[in-house]
Amino acid sequence: MVNQPEESLIVIKNLCKGFDDGEVLNNISINIKEGDLVSLIGPSGCGKSTLLRCLNGLELMDSGYVRIGDIELSRSGLDQKPDVRMIDTAHKIRGEVGMVFQGYNNLFSHRTVIQNVMLAPVVVKKMNSGDARKIALKQLEKVGLADAANRYPSTLSGGQSQRAAIARALAMNPKVMLYDEPTSALDPELVGEVLQVMKDLDSEGMTQIIVTHEMQFARDASDYIVFMDKGEIVEYDDGDVLFTQPRNPRTKEFLRHFIGTAVTC
Repeated sequence: MVNQPEESLIVIKNLCKGFDDGEVLNNISINIKEGDLVSLIGPSGCGKSTLLRCLNGLELMDSGYVRIGDIELSRSGLDQKPDVRMIDTAHKIRGEVGMVFQGYNNLFSHRTVIQNVMLAPVVVKKMNSGDARKIALKQLEKVGLADAANRYPSTLSGGQSQRAAIARALAMNPKVMLYDEPTSALDPELVGEVLQVMKDLDSEGMTQIIVTHEMQFARDASDYIVFMDKGEIVEYDDGDVLFTQPRNPRTKEFLRHFIGTAVTC
């Protein structure tokens, strides 16, 4: 199921990351092909969010190798102190990756929706406001919010706010979209509208990695699912296979907690 490195948009090799209270990621290796939608599942605290943060440069790995597109970042260990070149490479990787977080209250409240979406292209890419506005309108239309362009975030529902956050990330034309439990703070009736945006992006060929507890979505929409536990990738497979015939006892135990999941013992 894991693609060969030469075919892959994302290559991760032997990635390790720890904090003061211990190791969080232990020797993570996986390759992801362009256009894949990959769901990361596993118990809370298993390292899923930290993996995303290492992929977009918000956290600098302790050791390992990451390639996204043509940009490569490696570190031999904590003895290799971050230098200007390493920090610059992490910044370049962050420019290739869009990130949507758990909370949906991260839009600037004093700016309209379209102003929020325009901001990064203007400030980071030095785009003129006219071009940035055209891009912002296109992305808002893509997530079903064109008619809310001139509203302020305080007037949006949680689902609309998350869709606006997705549009804001897309406005930077990323190669990869990362989502850290984007529906966890939403009321159940709003979850579907955010998940539908991801399905639509998948149909357009966007590469996406999603940390989620929405098991039915993971099973139905993912090209494959990665199960993590205690900082390691335990197993990965097509959703129908992983949910019905998991090979590892840890995966079986985790999936038993979800009602309606048929797990072969």
